[in-house]
Amino acid sequence: MMPALAPTVTLRDAVREAYSAAAADPEQRHQFPRGRELAANLGYPRHLLADLPEECVEAFCGVSNVPLFADLPGDEVVLDLGCGAGLDSLVAARRAAEVIGVDFSPAMIARARRARQRADAANVHFCMAAAEALPLRGASIDVVLVNGIFNLNPARDAIFAELARVTRPGAVVYAAEIVLREPLARLRRLFPGKRDEVPENPAGWFA
Repeated sequence: MMPALAPTVTLRDAVREAYSAAAADPEQRHQFPRGRELAANLGYPRHLLADLPEECVEAFCGVSNVPLFADLPGDEVVLDLGCGAGLDSLVAARRAAEVIGVDFSPAMIARARRARQRADAANVHFCMAAAEALPLRGASIDVVLVNGIFNLNPARDAIFAELARVTRPGAVVYAAEIVLREPLARLRRLFPGKRDEVPENPAGWFA
């Protein structure tokens, strides 16, 4: 029997605190990888990272290179759900008509807005909101990018319902995620020599 998930609000607060701390000081030790080397290891070309504002690169916390494999012919309105510091939004903005980045961390949104200003990306907009309560009109989005927000959010059903509401007929969702095959406690028992690499706090797996 799988262990019960933490209450939505409690977990959300823990995750927001962890990611806001990473946004405030990405050079400090955190429970999850982040930054330029992570992005490069996930397949973002180094020349692309060098061309992006440092504000979004140094606090990048994704799990894949979603905007690189997303099909964006150029006339779409793109939603970057869980945009963090805005790296994926700024990458997508080079191939999309408009990009809307949404995140629930005020520190990440502040960093993303600084990155947008430095990049002079007029077709990118950032707003703070919960993924299950998007401040968007119905049927207004052509493409959704999701780079790692589902794995520890107990409100998955509500998030999927919101995605169904805001996307147009025929819209596409490109998503990447980390999935645990074992409960955290079991992983820590299986790898006792790597306990520092297996966070005990569930918020550490929200990447």
